[in-house]
Amino acid sequence: MFARSSTFSGDPTALDGGISYVDGEVMPMLNELSGCVGLSMMVDRESGDCIATTAWQSADAMHDSNERLTSARDRLGSILDSVPRVEEWEIAAMHRGHATPQGACCRVTWFRTDHANVDRGIELYRSAIMPRLEQVDGFCSASLMVNRETKRACSTVSYDTWRALEESRDEAWAIRDSGAREAGVDVVDAGEYDLVIAHLRVPEMA
Repeated sequence: MFARSSTFSGDPTALDGGISYVDGEVMPMLNELSGCVGLSMMVDRESGDCIATTAWQSADAMHDSNERLTSARDRLGSILDSVPRVEEWEIAAMHRGHATPQGACCRVTWFRTDHANVDRGIELYRSAIMPRLEQVDGFCSASLMVNRETKRACSTVSYDTWRALEESRDEAWAIRDSGAREAGVDVVDAGEYDLVIAHLRVPEMA
């Protein structure tokens, strides 16, 4: 399974317009594309940051979609007043504790893997980190994406509510930091977001 993320740093007041555009126009388009397994969208209403991610059954399906989706990505960038940063990923792990409710939110962490054994890190995430995250109150799901060429990885953990996310911070950061040390990766950035569209149909990969 593969994914393409488009990250925007835009105008916070334009986020609702961007969400409406993705939900009303981009989602129906994606449903027509072969190999697409859904879309998620996260926003930070204070900073204006927005991440829209599409998931695909194969790398070929993802690449074949690019020409058609470029105009949609540019249109979203115009709405948000931001040039998108596009990244492609291999989906290495996915686990859902339960369905994501309305009002859910996410903590996203990016890692640098240039001096790490990526496959060992993936196995560690699946076998050791995911089970610990699942025990945190309010946990919904966790996923890991990697890009072996750019030597980057991205972990996304979703929670039922902002209260659950806030109360999880100390424990979740301790899990993240111990896992990063054991995997030999470096944390380069992290953020917390409202999960405003959650229509990824990626199968369980734990």
